[in-house]
Amino acid sequence: MITRTPRAVAPGVTILGMNPRALRAGGLALLIVAALLTLVAGLAFGGGAAGLPIGDAGPIVRWGLPTAKLIVNLTAAGMVGALVVALFALRAGEREFDVAIDTASIAAALFTVAAAATGFFIFLDVFNPAVDAGPQFGAQLGRFLVELEVGRTWLITTVAGAALTVLTFAVRSWTGTLLVAGLAIAALVPMGTQGHSGDDAFHHEAMMALILHIIGAAVWLGGLVLIVIVRPLLKRVHLADVVARYSSIALAAFVLVAVSGTVRAAIGLQDWSALLTPYGAILGVKVVALIAMGLFGVRYRTRLIGRMRDSDAATRPFWTFVAFELAVMGVASGAAAALARTPPPNPAPLPTTPSPAERLTGAPLPPELTIDRWLTAWNVDLLWATIAGFAVFFYLAGVWRLRRRGDSWPLYRTIMWVAGMLLLVWVTGGVVNVYQDYLFSMHMVGHMLLTMAIPVLLVAGAPVTLAARAIRKRDDGTRGGREWILWAVHSPVARVLTNPFVAAGLFIGSLWIFYYTDLFRWSLYDHLGHQWMVAHFLITGYLFATSLIGVDPVPYRLPYPGRLLLLIGVMAMHAFFGIAIMMQSGLMVAEWFGAMGRTWGATPLEDQYTGGGIAWSIGEIPTLILAITVAIQWSRSDDRETKRRDRHADRAGDAELDEYNARLLELAAQDARSRR
Repeated sequence: MITRTPRAVAPGVTILGMNPRALRAGGLALLIVAALLTLVAGLAFGGGAAGLPIGDAGPIVRWGLPTAKLIVNLTAAGMVGALVVALFALRAGEREFDVAIDTASIAAALFTVAAAATGFFIFLDVFNPAVDAGPQFGAQLGRFLVELEVGRTWLITTVAGAALTVLTFAVRSWTGTLLVAGLAIAALVPMGTQGHSGDDAFHHEAMMALILHIIGAAVWLGGLVLIVIVRPLLKRVHLADVVARYSSIALAAFVLVAVSGTVRAAIGLQDWSALLTPYGAILGVKVVALIAMGLFGVRYRTRLIGRMRDSDAATRPFWTFVAFELAVMGVASGAAAALARTPPPNPAPLPTTPSPAERLTGAPLPPELTIDRWLTAWNVDLLWATIAGFAVFFYLAGVWRLRRRGDSWPLYRTIMWVAGMLLLVWVTGGVVNVYQDYLFSMHMVGHMLLTMAIPVLLVAGAPVTLAARAIRKRDDGTRGGREWILWAVHSPVARVLTNPFVAAGLFIGSLWIFYYTDLFRWSLYDHLGHQWMVAHFLITGYLFATSLIGVDPVPYRLPYPGRLLLLIGVMAMHAFFGIAIMMQSGLMVAEWFGAMGRTWGATPLEDQYTGGGIAWSIGEIPTLILAITVAIQWSRSDDRETKRRDRHADRAGDAELDEYNARLLELAAQDARSRR
């Protein structure tokens, strides 16, 4: 009998049939090579690296700038994607979690260097100075980094990257990683404020679309890179779980990238004929790559991931798909970097003499506000429309999951949640958004709806309770959506913010602080300030409403009489705020509302008086609804308590009443004996 000696297995080869080190090196090489080749081809085809007839900075800058920007995009993906996937798919304290954080740290270091190089190349491209070690060159570079917006943007990005490098190296806990992930995502926002978006007519829309596009692409690409990197550390079943969780994240990122990319492309192209230009051709390559990556995702999510749990046979085709997906992602990344240097066709012509409104807002003055404009005027805010879309989808998915397993969920809660999100879309993208920059009264209408009406509807939807019941609980030590939501609800910060007195103080104090400081001015001049304003008023209104009428769990709620007293006090202070605005003799942010050149409607001071009246009168309607709701809940609580006591008496007799009567008889007997 002949026996065969087992062949030695090379280090790194596992039962999954692939060499993890080869997969890691080959996958990353495919990504980088595909990105660089696409970048070179796109720059050559679109003319992004062509020399200028006057003031050309040279071939090093022409090719070095888009290359550095490509490295920024790739390393930003490695930084953000690794952190997000670690939070939702890996277990803190395990080796793979530490590797994910180390990956983010290395990516952050490369991101810092690439951001600094990008800023330097932009400086050379804009000013074309003579590079030397003299003080004049240093002074010019310093002014560029401090005085010009583009210079400040890349300086902030570089500093943020350096800080993230240190933080990702230092943290290993759940909470620390969550905070660093939030900072990493915020570090990508300044990059979205640059590019061609500032040159077209839809500046704010293009900027927000670009920011969302960058964040979505970073999570998507970086997460896949991390899966390849931690592959050697995971067993087959655990690997299948991690990949399945990543695929859910990637699906949401794909939707975000597709929607934001479509909006950004529509703004850049403006008509179908622009597709025949070099810009349109490069954009077409990116779109095809996006569709291909979406198909890849559907393929391995619906067919291969489930098979990976049961056998090794599905692993080889799965990792083949991953390798091709990395290559396609490289193509998309290279095309995106080339597009940033390719002028879009048919740019919107700017007027030679812009109107006062255009100078302030970047958009022409809208026509007079009439009744029909309340329904027909739209300027959709992509950020809040996207948030509302995801919120409605996940809420309905949770309700569907409950119904599928036989559990009930009140229909009115679903209606309230959907109505609140639809109202949010209308406030941030309808007539209020169209006119709030020009009319203080419309701004106040939006404020009252954001901080009072919308939160009441959303709180009635009980989203935390739905999430706790519908999202599957994890038992392997990782944290999914359910675990993170419950962690946030029971965190020390939540205990403070949901305290009724703190929530009421934030709710009413925000009115005075916002309108009587430069925060109001910031929200008008800066689109990011406007987005902060919307988020702030939504959150403070939600905290106050949930402390009064919410059914979601919070550490402490006042008894019903205390809630009514607190609400009455807030109503009085809110009314006083509206009266204070009405009594003002001067115009708030006069250089804005008083300089629009508006020839229709009330005068700015009269319109401000109307806005104060809205805050005083119309703004009290949601507060009155809150008071009625609290009273109804109080009444129902008393009814439930009475029924509970009646049921107890039916089961055990009215022991308390019998004991009370026996005590009275005993006292009467004692009194009779004392008289004898």
